[in-house]
Amino acid sequence: MKIALIQSSLVWENPKANRNNFEEKINAISEKVDLIVLPEMFTSGFTMNPKDVCEAMDGETVLWLKLIAKAKKSAITGSLIIKENNNYYNRLVFVFPSGEIQFYDKRHLFTLAGEEKVYTSGIKKLIIDYLGFKICPLICYDLRFPVFSRNTEEYDVLLYVANWPKVRINAWDALLKARAIENISYTIGVNRVGIDNNKLEYNGHSQIIDFSGNYLLEPQENDGIYYTILHKNDLLDFREKFGFLNDRDSFTVSD
Repeated sequence: MKIALIQSSLVWENPKANRNNFEEKINAISEKVDLIVLPEMFTSGFTMNPKDVCEAMDGETVLWLKLIAKAKKSAITGSLIIKENNNYYNRLVFVFPSGEIQFYDKRHLFTLAGEEKVYTSGIKKLIIDYLGFKICPLICYDLRFPVFSRNTEEYDVLLYVANWPKVRINAWDALLKARAIENISYTIGVNRVGIDNNKLEYNGHSQIIDFSGNYLLEPQENDGIYYTILHKNDLLDFREKFGFLNDRDSFTVSD
């Protein structure tokens, strides 16, 4: 499965400008890719003003994602602010080339920024079946909580989209590698760059790590599109040789 990660600065609370920016970048992808990954809250930046930029699942951005997926014959994913039943969600939307949609609502809301005061937490983990890979998508702060991400479903790819600031980027790098090793899974992290309206600086470090903790794509700091191919057979061979997941603990996660 060939993946394109798009690391970009974001225009604060301006969905149209951000869609235009990402569309220009996506149109520059000249090779065939299977999955395009955008950052967390890619239409707005990490804002605590959801009423100003929220959309519905039949709104402009989801329709735009469906058009992109169809045109590029590729799945596309990223998170945006969705309003549903009078609640706001930081929702990762995964759009298949067929137009089918699956979504995951961020479970661990970032209390340091008051995210839990304005957004509703998700409760369900999502496993996506795509091109023979089982993908587990999560969002930013989820990275700090290994129990929820524990590989009890035999997923193949752990995917994080984020707005993770430079001041804490060492934790991002360390935890992504830890999640890859402990779950024996390809692990993808897609972050943004630039400075937001809260004066937080972001230096990216979008990356892909294999199931043994080695970089397939080292942390990147520049605005750009980055490509990597994931090989399912390599993962299966490693798991057969090193059956560490067979010895994992049994547990349940409560809401």
